[in-house]
Amino acid sequence: QVQLVESGGGLVQPGGSLRLSCATSGFTFNIYAMAWYRQAPGKQRELVASITSFGSTNYADSVKGRFTISRDVSKNTAYLQMNSLKPEDTAIYYCNARRIQAYWGQGTQVTVSS
Repeated sequence: QVQLVESGGGLVQPGGSLRLSCATSGFTFNIYAMAWYRQAPGKQRELVASITSFGSTNYADSVKGRFTISRDVSKNTAYLQMNSLKPEDTAIYYCNARRIQAYWGQGTQVTVSS
């Protein structure tokens, strides 16, 4: 059974940091590309960052220089380090695994507010 479980979301003040984790099981983690998406209220889900099985990364322009995606093959886990958070980063963040099929986590809420 495929599982992607996000954690690490919460409430943070502007300028603060959070680290999201996506613990996976049920598929061959090291051959899948991993990505983080987010969806704010009333908006479409958007790609935030992705990392290939080889470690190449890609970021949305809105998060470049502030967010870092990574993966730990030994733990079958992907991460999203988020620094210098802004109120516009508020959203539900979803973990995604993709190759031929795509798998999704249930999402974790990130709220950036003073």
